[in-house]
Amino acid sequence: MRVLVAPDKFAGTLTAVEAAEAIAAGWRRRAPDDELDLAPMADGGPGFVDVLHAALGGRLDVATVRGPLGEPVPATVLRVGDTAYVESAQACGLHLTGGERAEEASTFGVGELVRAAIGSGATTVVVGLGGSGTNDGGAGLLAALGAQADRPLDAGVAGLAGVTEVRLPSPGASLVLASDVDIPLTGLFGATKTFGPQKGLGEDRIAEVDGWLEGFAAATNRRTSLDKGAGAAGGLGFALLCLGARREPGIRLVADAVRLAERARQADLVITGEGAFDFSSRSGKVPYGVAEVAAEALRPCVAIAGQVLVGSREMRALGVESAYSLVELVGEERAFADPAGALADVAARVARTWSRPV
Repeated sequence: MRVLVAPDKFAGTLTAVEAAEAIAAGWRRRAPDDELDLAPMADGGPGFVDVLHAALGGRLDVATVRGPLGEPVPATVLRVGDTAYVESAQACGLHLTGGERAEEASTFGVGELVRAAIGSGATTVVVGLGGSGTNDGGAGLLAALGAQADRPLDAGVAGLAGVTEVRLPSPGASLVLASDVDIPLTGLFGATKTFGPQKGLGEDRIAEVDGWLEGFAAATNRRTSLDKGAGAAGGLGFALLCLGARREPGIRLVADAVRLAERARQADLVITGEGAFDFSSRSGKVPYGVAEVAAEALRPCVAIAGQVLVGSREMRALGVESAYSLVELVGEERAFADPAGALADVAARVARTWSRPV
């Protein structure tokens, strides 16, 4: 049997590459004669550059940039021909803030990454968005690229209070934002209301912070703030759109890079996974994107996740035949203490059900 293994990261425990390898190890334990094809995936968030490097090759350039709270952090720029790929989470990820000080956290380091990519000679820069700990509307990115304003653009969203004028820079390259988040910058369904709490913003701070972003949008480009994707990564999408960036779905960009559709057609079964499989997975997350590709190839898709938080009806609406939970099958303590071993054990159980002679 031919099995395509295409998981996302298991946030906080396993990278996508590690997850794919763990699933393969468990599967081989139960079905050693099956042919496994490993295709680690990403949607623009953490792991974006590593997955693309594994798929496309190219050159990794190391950079040190300003982290979200001002500390220096290591990051990489992937160069493939005239195109560079950068991952915003490396410079402003939630793992760098610990879900704290969201009002001070800046995307300046993401702008430094873009600047480094352009400085290396890239004519197109693809910025993967996701997993950010910032909510500054991309003001820091704009500052790093040379924007001027009557308020500090590199001091987090709090620094934008009272801003009335922003002069945008010319980026000097074509920009692409890779994200499946389609929310606007502000409002009831905007970046602050939707993702602010997970970044440490209390409910009592949402209205004021959103108001600061409203003022920033008015001083920059209010119409663009309403575009789909403007609210991605705490508003990084907005800043990139203001600079003329083209938006591409992150999961589709990665799927094309790893030739996922072609590989799915050659498989008998597709396996995907992530840390938490819930109905929000439909909003551009890897399992939904992989399931779509599997459906187009007329192949069944199953998911293995840290937690499965949808019922069978919702699961099938996402295009997944069956979903298996590490927490339910091996227990929460083991799932977190030994994620690779737990994932391998669950994959072996899944193989017992799904592996069949061709």
